[in-house]
Amino acid sequence: MANHDSAKKRIRRNARRAEINGDRISRIRTFVKKVEKALLQGDKDAAVAAFAVAEPELRRGVNKGVLHANTASRKISRLSARVKGLAQA
Repeated sequence: MANHDSAKKRIRRNARRAEINGDRISRIRTFVKKVEKALLQGDKDAAVAAFAVAEPELRRGVNKGVLHANTASRKISRLSARVKGLAQA
């Protein structure tokens, strides 16, 4: 248990930040799932629209520090390739 006031404050702050960051990650996952759902249904227009919304969310996650830059880039690249493949089919 923390003994100093500054350590107690840090614990409170960390708990608040963990909640906010968890919400951010959940929001990103929701947008990615919307793209994947559209891909599974074969709906080209919905997949393109969902990807256009999901990509900035992933990049925002990097800027906010909840995702590693390489992780977001990998996810964007893979989703983009799947959307592009669906659009060509």
